Amino acid sequence: MATLAKITDLKIPTIALVGRVNAGKSTLFNKITETNDALVSEIPGTTRTRNINIATWRGKNFRIIDTGGLTFTEDIPLEDDIIKQTEIAIKEADLIIFVTDIQEGLLPQEKEIVKLIAGKKPILFVANKADTNSWRTNVHEKEWLRLGLGEPIPVSAINGSGLGDLLDKIFTELNKLKIRPKKMKEVTPIRVAIIGKPNVGKSSLFNKLIGEESVIVNDMPHTTREPHDTLVEVDGKHLLFVDTAGIRRKTKVSGQLEREGIAKSIQAVYKADIILFVITASEPITDQDMQLGGLLREHAKSVIIVVNKWDLSADNSDAFRNDVKKTIYNHFPHLSYAPIVFVSAETQYRVHQIFPLIEQAWKERHIEIPEEELRQFMLRITKQHLPTRGIGVRHPKILALKQINITPPIFEIAVKAKTSVHISYAHYVENRLREQFGFFATPIVIKFKKIKQ
Repeated sequence: MATLAKITDLKIPTIALVGRVNAGKSTLFNKITETNDALVSEIPGTTRTRNINIATWRGKNFRIIDTGGLTFTEDIPLEDDIIKQTEIAIKEADLIIFVTDIQEGLLPQEKEIVKLIAGKKPILFVANKADTNSWRTNVHEKEWLRLGLGEPIPVSAINGSGLGDLLDKIFTELNKLKIRPKKMKEVTPIRVAIIGKPNVGKSSLFNKLIGEESVIVNDMPHTTREPHDTLVEVDGKHLLFVDTAGIRRKTKVSGQLEREGIAKSIQAVYKADIILFVITASEPITDQDMQLGGLLREHAKSVIIVVNKWDLSADNSDAFRNDVKKTIYNHFPHLSYAPIVFVSAETQYRVHQIFPLIEQAWKERHIEIPEEELRQFMLRITKQHLPTRGIGVRHPKILALKQINITPPIFEIAVKAKTSVHISYAHYVENRLREQFGFFATPIVIKFKKIKQ
């Protein structure tokens, strides 16, 4: 039976930031959550997929959703998808924060948005960009009353003025609900980042893994502009899946938005415990794939290589799979420890197989070998194969092997001073460690330390 993920029910209320383009919703989202998770720019349509995070006020937590700006025109790419994402956020929310731009004044889109949100949930009407006293007094102008939502609450997401008052009002509204803000029990999830070059199906895979159509999927390159994460529970374990923007070569990156999105994606790699490295069955492995593979090894991440779009393969035989595996490992010899799984996010073919691989990778990333067991291990393997000389004329002598870290596992080989060991011996030790102890999907780091006797 397929393993199913369930989005974690945090049992806290949710607010959704809704408004037209460039009203400052993402800046307000970042300010309230005290993060820089949402990509911020003056380019209309910067935010596409919902951003979701946890906010804290008065020591208690609530969920907050940032949505894409609405124009109700075809000028913005993926406008229909952005509207759909906003409608999902409105449905999920207990309270809607309707964000307008006090400096721009009331625009026709605001009237359309009121039609979208009116009567569905409680609404707090916010006038953002009230950065000075003179702008704050504009909330008294009659044009704002035409929306039928009363006088807006002036705030400045840029400098934080009025933010405390807004949060107090949010709390007053949320405390009228059955589910109220509360201090959440902290969980430490397994962080799983999904990375790859553009258009390999990362977002489709993300949606299938979390069991919900959470992020926009489109054939347009760079549809996903920034990382999106969702906490799920699988067999009692918490996993935080992170969808990332497609990473391509610097020479092909176009514009500030893509550069910032890629930077956030690389940060997501740094923070992750396990990486789902997505490539496709329908395209040859490229230099960009190989650069990404090098990044993963360099930062000692546990890796599962996911060959997506396997449904497009003309040959589904075991022999062909084995040929594909050989080709992949030839291109990524430094990821020889990474298992390969063949899936189709489109049809859900074998996607469920990823969950037990994540669990095993997490478990074996934490392997810690007792000191005496390592001593016996080293005695045995050095008898089988003496260390080879590196630089110099003296034959090396290994004095000890010690594990100095887990996640990732790091081992230190103590070598007699004034001798050196050839790097190939580190590979030999690594292979023997894997044979005896496992370290599934996990890199092993081996360091040499010279000791005087």
